[in-house]
Amino acid sequence: MILDQNTFKEAPIFLNCASIICSLGSGLSSVEENLFNKNINFLRPAGEQFSNRELFVGKIKETLSKVTLLEEDTRNNRVLTTALDPLVSEISLLKEKYGSERIGVVIGTSTSGISDGEKAMSFHFDQGKFPENFDYRKQEIFSPSRYVSNWFDLKGPVFSVSSACTSGAKALASASRLLRLGVCDAVIAGGVDTLCNMTIDGFSSLSVTTEGICNPFSLNRKGINIGEGAGLFLLTREPSRIRLCGIGETSDAYHISSPDPNGDGAEKAMLLALEQANIDPAKIDYLNFHGTGTKQNDRMEALAVHRVFGEEVACSSTKPFTGHTLAAAGAIEAVFCWLALSRNDNKLPPHRWDGQQDPDLPRLINIGASKSQGKPKFVMSNSFAFGGNNISLILGGE
Repeated sequence: MILDQNTFKEAPIFLNCASIICSLGSGLSSVEENLFNKNINFLRPAGEQFSNRELFVGKIKETLSKVTLLEEDTRNNRVLTTALDPLVSEISLLKEKYGSERIGVVIGTSTSGISDGEKAMSFHFDQGKFPENFDYRKQEIFSPSRYVSNWFDLKGPVFSVSSACTSGAKALASASRLLRLGVCDAVIAGGVDTLCNMTIDGFSSLSVTTEGICNPFSLNRKGINIGEGAGLFLLTREPSRIRLCGIGETSDAYHISSPDPNGDGAEKAMLLALEQANIDPAKIDYLNFHGTGTKQNDRMEALAVHRVFGEEVACSSTKPFTGHTLAAAGAIEAVFCWLALSRNDNKLPPHRWDGQQDPDLPRLINIGASKSQGKPKFVMSNSFAFGGNNISLILGGE
């Protein structure tokens, strides 16, 4: 069947359903309760399994669902399965409505099955051979999206996005393009990453991890905590309560790991998202920072946000609750924004910190605003990654 792309290119894109698992819990209700109503520490010591330092991480506590496809049985895919379990019936309905060939899968990841590969290598060092159940394909970046496609027997486009800490948000951008091109009628999209030595030791080697809890935008900030989790959405052109209104993507190519200190690319991403959403900055009721708690990232983002929004936009970083979930972060934080738009009490995701804003950063007086002045209508979520990779998403409610 040949479809006229002009029919779809201006079509609004809707986030019909969402699901999540992270250190805050599993499922929308438990995560929403813990995020909006409990100002406590959800990060836990990494333990000797992951680090020889006293580090706190955003570790999932719940028992994970089983993966029946043994060649895809990784912790990463078990986390993904647990997140997708609540959406199984909705996905089945989409298959009945559109057909399996019209449903795509786009998953962002950076770790994939590396934690299982680490265990297999340890076994090999000890036993001189790999475990019988080890399959190299478990470590492939394509593994999560391939697994979801095979699980639901889908025939539409399937691919993974691996652009470090923007991956989950970029998966949503890719899903939006598939829908606007008329290639798909529905897309399962989001991000998943799990704790492994590669990421914890890698970020520690860059001297950006903290032995306490991350403290974004504080004078006393000392670095990030690593976390794990998954955030997933079902995207279609069918109207629902929450719309993906604007997407802005840029690339600084400033440095392999450090952000452009002036935040020009971050600023441009926010402006492009506002342009696509056809709204001015004053319409944004809440901004979810990338907000890692590192010296350079927070400074860059504060500069960029101040140039776009001034001092008074309600804003917060939720990473003190989840840790930095890397490739899953953009999707998980989009779920937080989705929840904020879905509530009726105007509560916003909180900013957990010591309250001592760095005087060298531009003044942002509404960090941690507990509520918006009215029911939020438009919210923005920022994600920034290695290599100067930037994306801003704007979600809109009814």
